[in-house]
Amino acid sequence: MTNADMLDPGIATRLKRDSQGLVAAVVQQYDSKRVLMVGYMNDEALRRTLTTGRVTFWSRSRQEYWRKGDTSGHVQYVKSVSIDCDGDALLVEVDQVGSACHTGDYSCFDAGGELPAVAGERTDDQRAVPDGPGAPACPGHILSDDSAAAQRPETEQPVSAQS
Repeated sequence: MTNADMLDPGIATRLKRDSQGLVAAVVQQYDSKRVLMVGYMNDEALRRTLTTGRVTFWSRSRQEYWRKGDTSGHVQYVKSVSIDCDGDALLVEVDQVGSACHTGDYSCFDAGGELPAVAGERTDDQRAVPDGPGAPACPGHILSDDSAAAQRPETEQPVSAQS
């Protein structure tokens, strides 16, 4: 295998893969920012995505690579790929041709549907905090151990599963 056939080691070392060697890839339409689907990539699928201009995933059910659109014609052309701060997820911005979902819906989240959820609201103090680049870090993300949990805002306390 040549270097051209391997994922750049600088990228590979930043990835935190699951037990199957996969990382989640959130696919988003580049211009509307609409989330289309979530797929999974191993190093080779990511390498193909980064070097071909087309999105390639690893199929967990079929245990094979699949390039979006090869059979359906619903191609995803890569516009950009970003890695999250923890290295355990990718954001793939694409120009989607046709539907992204195998059901025929444009987005897999249209097909799946919305779940009932209580909508949260910012406090008055939080409304004054700027968002985006340059915004102050949230104290809950700075604290690294639970001994400082009492210093976290109530909304950032660890949540335990109810039986």
